[in-house]
Amino acid sequence: MEVKKVPIVKSILSANDQVSYTNQKLLDQKGIFSINIMASPGAGKTSFILQTIKILSVNRKIGVIEGDTAPVTIDSDKMTAVGIPSVQINTGGDCHLDAMMIDEALKQLDLAKLDLIIVENVGNLICPAAFKLGTHMNVLIASVPEGDDKPYKYPAMYRGVDVLILNKIDLLPYVTFNQDYFLQGVKMLNPNLKTFLVSCKTGEGISVWTDWLAEHLKAKKK
Repeated sequence: MEVKKVPIVKSILSANDQVSYTNQKLLDQKGIFSINIMASPGAGKTSFILQTIKILSVNRKIGVIEGDTAPVTIDSDKMTAVGIPSVQINTGGDCHLDAMMIDEALKQLDLAKLDLIIVENVGNLICPAAFKLGTHMNVLIASVPEGDDKPYKYPAMYRGVDVLILNKIDLLPYVTFNQDYFLQGVKMLNPNLKTFLVSCKTGEGISVWTDWLAEHLKAKKK
């Protein structure tokens, strides 16, 4: 009997890409801009989202989709506490969100009342890079305490994003971090990557990021 090999991983990614396309098409029809925020655990994803919301929610309607491996609502509770509609996804242990999960989450949001959807992916620098969600922009948050070698250790993640946020720059005087070495690694992998240096603790650089994002939101509306 002939033995045939089934390319399971390829099939899974292909199916995911199809749903991803459908997700983005829906968001386009509704005039919603969406971003997928990825980072390692502790890099400051939730704090960064809250800082972004604080500025942009003044004249824009924002929704958040939170991804966690465990059945907790810690981060989504923080969003609802500041008046932002939020959907919590429990991945059941999976180390990433996928397009099917986002499809289900979008059904729970009132899309007619939103201008921007922010997705907080699972804290991981490997798996999330492989799965498209249907968002319009992929944002990676790196942080000073993680070290300056991350672009060299996790090249796939740095190659596949549109924006890089270097967070916790207030710690630069106290942590060994070669910023030039870090940015050199980033440039080798992704020469056209847009980079912002911020501190969610002090607020430094946040308005530069939100001003830039606001221009993308305006373009989406047009």
